[in-house]
Amino acid sequence: MTQTAPTHDPSVDEKLHEWITTFGADSADAAYLLADRHDPAAVAFTTIDIDDDDELVTVDLTYGELADASKRFAAALAELGVGRGDRVGVLMGKRAELVVSLLAIARLGAVYVPLFTAFATPAIEMRLTAGDARVVITEPGQVDKLDGIDGIRTIVAGDEFDGLVAAHEPVAESVAVGGDGMLILLFTSGTTGAPKGVPVPVRALAAFSCYMHYGLDVNADDVFWNAADPGWAYGLYYGILGPMAIGRRNLLLHAGFSPEVTAQVLRELGVTNFAAAPTVYRSLSKDPSFTGFALRRASSAGEPLTPDVIDWARETLQTEVRDHYGQTEHGMFINNHWHPDVAQPLVPGSMGSPMPGFATGIVDGQIAIDVAHSPLLFFTGYLDAPDKTAARFTPDGAWYLTGDTGRKDDDGRYYFTARDDDVIIMAGYRIGPFDVESVLITHPSVVDVAVVGRPDELRGEVLEAFVVLAEGVDGTDALEAELQQLVKTGFAAHAYPRTVHFVDALPKTPSGKIQRFILRKQP
Repeated sequence: MTQTAPTHDPSVDEKLHEWITTFGADSADAAYLLADRHDPAAVAFTTIDIDDDDELVTVDLTYGELADASKRFAAALAELGVGRGDRVGVLMGKRAELVVSLLAIARLGAVYVPLFTAFATPAIEMRLTAGDARVVITEPGQVDKLDGIDGIRTIVAGDEFDGLVAAHEPVAESVAVGGDGMLILLFTSGTTGAPKGVPVPVRALAAFSCYMHYGLDVNADDVFWNAADPGWAYGLYYGILGPMAIGRRNLLLHAGFSPEVTAQVLRELGVTNFAAAPTVYRSLSKDPSFTGFALRRASSAGEPLTPDVIDWARETLQTEVRDHYGQTEHGMFINNHWHPDVAQPLVPGSMGSPMPGFATGIVDGQIAIDVAHSPLLFFTGYLDAPDKTAARFTPDGAWYLTGDTGRKDDDGRYYFTARDDDVIIMAGYRIGPFDVESVLITHPSVVDVAVVGRPDELRGEVLEAFVVLAEGVDGTDALEAELQQLVKTGFAAHAYPRTVHFVDALPKTPSGKIQRFILRKQP
């Protein structure tokens, strides 16, 4: 086992103490901390829609407007019987009602249960049932998914939502559940198994604030845009909660992703600090018309960035894209930090070093968190799953095991290898799929790729690749051989894929992570 504790100057310790004290207090009131304490005239979010002429339509939402609407909506929810500890599902995209709902739920001491809009009914019902939620706030395009789910009361954004807000007087005060009180119940993505419920307490806002400051370096002069979906951890933690916790604005684009719309928002709103999933950067890098930008900061999280995307960003965005690492259970905690107080030179392939407030190490090949020396750690266990919780910790409880294998270099930087069950062992060699995927994605004909291990009588396992090709490119034997040779020369002779499958799309979770276990099961 090797350990890395963060090193920093006293000012970092002072900020950590401030965040931990503020958000971890027994009297912590989430609605006050997220909205009421900020300047009511300050803009909290700018919502963005696209009109029929493909023009951006923007509306600013101030902290004062958020506070008033959420106090009124809290009164409406209380009238429905929602109180402290009750779970409320929220099934909607990036829109003002989502933020109002979150704050209203918090004002009652209730628990916000995010539901991703790409979910089908069974996935929604599973989370509502597991979370014991009886009220769901949704939007018109999602209502049909709730039909047939027994025992729930729905509130729909638009006339019904607005009518409830207008018809109720604001609640007089908010319920302060304290730093250990549950604010969010978020379910893991299910990359390697059934989703698990992660209770997120109010004190997690300290960790989110730390990442906004040190990881992303969001400052008062930035136009910040976290483009991730708030149905998942990165978008919820750092697109909704994190900005409000530190009083900064984020943009909420109520439209699907496309390179054209992304470019339009970046250009017309003057974005300077951008955060998105690796799939966004990969898609943008394949579009030759995406040019002419100069960002101050660009960040990525979800899966490791390939070197070709980093090279592209330096030229196209006039900045590096810095890779950050975290999990639903903790938020981000190992990063290529942007803030100059803790930043190190970027080493492509590395996910960086521990964020202030976390100490990490390698335990039995896994990236791990030193529990006793990580004051920002907020995960204490999965919802109603003691066995799954116990599996995440060493027997003495000293280390949290991420389930991700990795390594650490002499400078304290960490490198992701694979999910523990995605590691390919061939003839005694341990091969992480990311290493091979990083080479294959550089081929101009390859749009997306996943590598898995398949059983082999002689070698234990061999590598197989699943490749999505660019439009108009045919998957031929010659191209397969070309890709195999690319891996031999670009990574290692023994690690080339013995078979290349050309497919239309890769199976992914709604948050965009490749589900390699599905590929391993394919004939």
